[in-house]
Amino acid sequence: MCGIAGIVNLDGKPVSPVIIKRMADAIAHRGPDGEGQWVDRNIGLGHRRLAIIDLSAAGHQPMVSSDHRYVITYNGEIYNYRELRTDLEAEGFRFRSQSDTEVLLNSIAAWGVKALGKLNGMFAFALWDKQEQKLLMGRDRYGIKPLYFAATGNTLAFGSEQKAILAQPGFSRHLDKEALLEYFTFQNIFTDKTLLQDIKLFPAGHYGTLDLSKPKQGLQLTQYWDFDFCEPFGAIDKQAYQEELDRLFRQAVNRQLVTDVELGSYLSGGMDSGSITAIAAQSYPYMKTFTCGFDLTSASGLELGFDERSKAEYMSYCFKTEHYEMVLKSGDMERVLPKLAWHLEEPRVGQSYPNYYAAQLASKFVKVVLSGAGGDELFGGYPWRYYRAVVNDDFEHYISKYYQFWQRLLPNTQIQQVFANIWDEVKHVWTRDIFRNVFKHHSDRFYTPEDYINHSLYFEAKTFLHGLLVVEDKLSMAHGLENRVPFLDNDLVDFAMRCPVSLKLKNLAEVLRINENDAGRKANEYFSKTHDGKLILRQVMGSYLPNDVVDRVKQGFSAPDASWFKGESLDYVKRRLLRPNAAIYEYLDRATIQNLIDDHLTGRTNRRLLIWSLLNMEQWLEQYL
Repeated sequence: MCGIAGIVNLDGKPVSPVIIKRMADAIAHRGPDGEGQWVDRNIGLGHRRLAIIDLSAAGHQPMVSSDHRYVITYNGEIYNYRELRTDLEAEGFRFRSQSDTEVLLNSIAAWGVKALGKLNGMFAFALWDKQEQKLLMGRDRYGIKPLYFAATGNTLAFGSEQKAILAQPGFSRHLDKEALLEYFTFQNIFTDKTLLQDIKLFPAGHYGTLDLSKPKQGLQLTQYWDFDFCEPFGAIDKQAYQEELDRLFRQAVNRQLVTDVELGSYLSGGMDSGSITAIAAQSYPYMKTFTCGFDLTSASGLELGFDERSKAEYMSYCFKTEHYEMVLKSGDMERVLPKLAWHLEEPRVGQSYPNYYAAQLASKFVKVVLSGAGGDELFGGYPWRYYRAVVNDDFEHYISKYYQFWQRLLPNTQIQQVFANIWDEVKHVWTRDIFRNVFKHHSDRFYTPEDYINHSLYFEAKTFLHGLLVVEDKLSMAHGLENRVPFLDNDLVDFAMRCPVSLKLKNLAEVLRINENDAGRKANEYFSKTHDGKLILRQVMGSYLPNDVVDRVKQGFSAPDASWFKGESLDYVKRRLLRPNAAIYEYLDRATIQNLIDDHLTGRTNRRLLIWSLLNMEQWLEQYL
């Protein structure tokens, strides 16, 4: 787990080692255990090392192959590196280290880009082929590890974080207003844009090649993998599916326990982190676990259930872990936001500052932590979302309904008003088209409700999960902490994509019987019938977890900000967002935004996500522009 950076000058101009070092130093928090630079005329690679496997100097990067043809800078973990090493040794490759870096390097030397299909892990890398004068870049299937690039003039620059690219002398910083519109529609960015013009996010499941014999072609991107949720053919043997999930889940967790440093796990009160901890604790006695809770003194309503410390403590007792916890209060958001915005680099999904504190806590005791990310997206953990669009006239009708639901911050009816200051510059952007373009694999054939749910699972894996992964990486690496996600083991993901919807959601038939035209308490009936999800996972994990944990309704990791924004954090919200010189009002209409904020402060509407996004955006503008 590390940080990478690099430059290729397409015009042959020499790369300065000083600039490569500056780029790597900009992300030094990602790799406090070592640094390295490699420069050959017009190409330079930089690296910051967080030593996890093979702590010796033999794992130093950038790493040069034994025949001196290839040089790699790499960030990640390849969990099946030992098996791949055995295969490579059988083909005559010899190794100088025990690192997975050298396995990746020799895998590409042996198999080319086909090697990416063999990798089970998380990674982002750049590899220079001296003989062919080609650069190969790649990112893992799911986007666990981030990678950014900027092609400006005759230069291609890249890095694990945008800060590496910004460290180049003279790099211009300009807000991408189209990306801003995208963010304030979805509280996420679905395209490859970032909030900074010229900097792009390298897409997950892709590799890119830059051939210096054809410099005008630039970086050519190719997709090598994608999610594909679909219903299986034939009869469904429920017991066989359960047994296979049990085997694959145990295998996934145990694969990710490989490390030469101390490892721990996040432990909330929920099933995903609890399941991982239960399995890991069987092989890793007295492992350390970590929980963040919340002071609920001023909370109300649903937020009174947001503190899961007692549930986590109970599971820690069951699994005999060494447990640590911290309590967040209303002022903790205000204190951390400058650091958070700097590390996060741009707003993404959710209210992420509790994740920053959780990573900070874990980093005091371990260098590797297991996370439950991915369990919901693979096994149907958000049924109230999917059920919103299971009965449709056709695919376009489905897109319209689901698009309307996913306007998390501002609906289309308010976008023009909010963006009045810059509307002429962004009015050509159709966010529905951006939403629809996520769904690359579809046809005009008849779709069943199960098919629509599989499309929804695909969408959330490509967008919501990807956003969560970017956030988790940035906020863990801010503390030099490696975050691992066992649910995103290749074999487990392949199984989940073929798992029938009927084994994930138990109330689909009930929801289909709800008549949208009936008078009365439709909302209550709807929500009472959508409190399910992850059915097969619950059944399998019942062998490892207490029943009350397995049966618990899904709850996200959120602070009681809806209450805090109206109470203890009210002065902070007003000071940041209602002041005359707030930076956001160069782009957003002041009167409209302040009316929306007032809706929350007076209790008319819960706009906690919007207020959080505005606070985060205000901080970003101050720090990055």
